[in-house]
Amino acid sequence: MADTTSKVKVIEIKQSVFASNDEQARNLRGELKEKGVFLLNLMSSPGAGKTTTLKQTVKALEGQLRIGVMEADIDSDVDAKAMADTGVKAIQLHTGGMCHLDADMTRQGLEALGTEDVDLAILENVGNLVCPAEFDTGAVKNAMILSVPEGHDKPLKYPLMFSVCDVVLINKMDVMPYFDFDLEKCREYIRMRNPNAVVIPICAKTGEGIGAWADWLRTQVKDWKS
Repeated sequence: MADTTSKVKVIEIKQSVFASNDEQARNLRGELKEKGVFLLNLMSSPGAGKTTTLKQTVKALEGQLRIGVMEADIDSDVDAKAMADTGVKAIQLHTGGMCHLDADMTRQGLEALGTEDVDLAILENVGNLVCPAEFDTGAVKNAMILSVPEGHDKPLKYPLMFSVCDVVLINKMDVMPYFDFDLEKCREYIRMRNPNAVVIPICAKTGEGIGAWADWLRTQVKDWKS
């Protein structure tokens, strides 16, 4: 278990001054491929359960993958401390008011994190369903969490977010009986935006579905490294 009694490392990152974010993202992916590092970009709205899901993910992959986590927020270091408590390498990224990360900002984070002992680097992006979807971070895969209380119609309201994600985790399945949430309708709406997206229902609180999510990650990292 990592010693988190001292303050976690906080990195003040800056938005790229270069025009071509897509080019920078492609270059970053190429460098990560050479190093054998898999970068996952995890997105969601605030409160959907990103950090709790990551804590369960770390537990499920313990001893199998070396994981590093970059927590991106406008301010605070609460999430980075929570991740450091799990024993993984974790840093906090402050975006200087920006509601997203671009490829150069992600590169700054990776350099501060250090990837020489990391198989799976996870970027927990700033919480919202609009801005983060507009910028390629250089990640190998994009994932998002949709929580049951948000409603099954979100793929209709935020099409870009769902269209850019390779996997959608539907979290807080334990409270579905208390909300007007139609899982099959949600799957249908996701397919409308992205027929190739993998949909995995989970409950980060109880661990339901985390095994399937961990299996997906293991396969993706293995394929990337090979």
